[in-house]
Amino acid sequence: MKVLALIGSPRLLGNTASMVHHVLDELEKEGVETDCIHIYEDDMVPCNHCNSCEIRGDGRCINEDDRMNEYLGRMVEADGLLICAPSYFGSPPAQLKIFLERAGYAMQFSGLPMRGKVGGAVAVYDHDGGTTTYLDMVAWMLRNGMVVCGTHPLTVIPGRGPGDYEKDKRGVAAMAELGKSMARALMARQMLGP
Repeated sequence: MKVLALIGSPRLLGNTASMVHHVLDELEKEGVETDCIHIYEDDMVPCNHCNSCEIRGDGRCINEDDRMNEYLGRMVEADGLLICAPSYFGSPPAQLKIFLERAGYAMQFSGLPMRGKVGGAVAVYDHDGGTTTYLDMVAWMLRNGMVVCGTHPLTVIPGRGPGDYEKDKRGVAAMAELGKSMARALMARQMLGP
């Protein structure tokens, strides 16, 4: 079993990139392999709505100027997906939105290959937009037919500077719980079959 984390922050050592490891550590304790993609490592080109993904139906984007198709392949191979992002001006960062839009179109026209896979989301915010960012990521997973794990409280955590999120002890505990919930859902999926 494998979970792929999509990290939608440009800061490789910021709150978002640090927070994701609370979830991944729990998954690894449960025997789940993990991997990460930092979306900002590529300069993702926006979708130009060429309809090639609809015409081709192969789950790939016609634009080969970035690593989108490599990432799509890694997503389809994984059993679960964790999407993590900060709130930038009240919603997910533009690069993550571009990525999810292009991935969503390619998958929509290739039979929804993420259907039935396990998902989770983590959002960090400074003043506002944490819940909106979280719900955008969850909505993307639901639209792709994924089984999304939740926690109480939600994994929507305040933090401005590096490490600030750690002040929210309930939020840190919720991230660990998300990892455990995802592991349980992955094991159930494995027992029942995709």
